[in-house]
Amino acid sequence: MTRLGLIAGNGKFPFLVLDAARAQGFEVVVAAIREETSAAIESYGAASVHWVSLGELSKLIDTFKAEGVSRAIMAGQVKHKQIFSAIKPDWRLAKMLLSLGTRNTDSLLGAVAKVLADEGIMLENSTALLEPLLAKTGVLSKRAPSQQERKNIEYGRAVGRRLAEYDIGQTVVIAEAACVAVEAMEGTDATIERAGELMRSLQSEGEASTLSRALSVVKIAKPRQDMRFDVPVIGVKTIEMMARAGAGCLAVDAGRCLLLDGEAVTRAADEAGIAVCAEECFVGRRVFMSAA
Repeated sequence: MTRLGLIAGNGKFPFLVLDAARAQGFEVVVAAIREETSAAIESYGAASVHWVSLGELSKLIDTFKAEGVSRAIMAGQVKHKQIFSAIKPDWRLAKMLLSLGTRNTDSLLGAVAKVLADEGIMLENSTALLEPLLAKTGVLSKRAPSQQERKNIEYGRAVGRRLAEYDIGQTVVIAEAACVAVEAMEGTDATIERAGELMRSLQSEGEASTLSRALSVVKIAKPRQDMRFDVPVIGVKTIEMMARAGAGCLAVDAGRCLLLDGEAVTRAADEAGIAVCAEECFVGRRVFMSAA
């Protein structure tokens, strides 16, 4: 039976990959990130589970080699702020970090992918086993975006694309074609929460008369999105956070964003009256279509 390595971060994503890989006949060797991965991964049917710290790149490589792994998938979030926390890099990671000109997500994970490839371990696209969960083109909820929300989406996509070019973040929150919040290291849910708090504070101070509190969330793929890592994901928790923040619309890129909880996402959106849509992603002359 073919062996597949899984570098597991936090959230539901690693569990979905593990399920899909086992269903397709793979034996899965999990490298669970100590600072991020749920302990539940231990009892989820992997051939073996090995715990590694974020700083232990050599241990990760040695583990996969000992287990006969030559192909791997990276799935699950690693909080960007963890990269700047008190982790202790081993010699291999320290050497890699010193070679980087910038330390954004693309450069860091791209460098890790290169080190793995040099050691005979190839990273596969993280969505390769989960294509049915990629957002399909069109309105995914019962309610379609309003005319104002469409304007928010158009503006949000323009802002988001420029930010993504610099690998700053993939989410922006818009109200009446004004940018309320942009994502950086804090992640999507924290960005939405911050936008909601800002709008509430404006209302309490009587300063929101010219700005509707109705927020639209736009989450986009990077112009040169590497599908091996940092793929945009949406789950039920994101919808719940939007409802608490007063956000009424969510727009994502078709075929480039994973709906981790499948129909549960649209069900939660419908219950909250949130419009969800996915549009084709135009990048230069390339068009990324839905996986449908």
